[in-house]
Amino acid sequence: MYEMKPEYFIGIDLIDEEHKQIFAYANEAYELLHEEFTPDKYDNISDILEKLREYTKKHFADEEAYMESIHYKRLFTQKVQHQAFIEKLEEFDLEHMQDAEDQDQQIMNILNFLTDWLINHILHVDGLIGK
Repeated sequence: MYEMKPEYFIGIDLIDEEHKQIFAYANEAYELLHEEFTPDKYDNISDILEKLREYTKKHFADEEAYMESIHYKRLFTQKVQHQAFIEKLEEFDLEHMQDAEDQDQQIMNILNFLTDWLINHILHVDGLIGK
């Protein structure tokens, strides 16, 4: 189960609230993975990927605007990482459209990516913004 624990809060309310929503989408994917009574998860996976793509674009724009407002020195690095995240979601979407069979593995791949991002990016990269 994915939840926003205290160590993930960076101290900037807008960003923390938006991070909570990304955790919620990860949790939605986790619950879908463990849903035994949904044999075909194709549409659900498409929905999760779409929500993640649209929401993270908004979140990254908000986060980057905040960083610009405080003249954050690592803004360029953040922008590069944000773009890589969006590109990875597009990659997942393409794989999803090409392979409708191994849906649980697709969800696992998405969850592994999100887990890495949520832990490493929020804790170690975004955490520096609040400092």
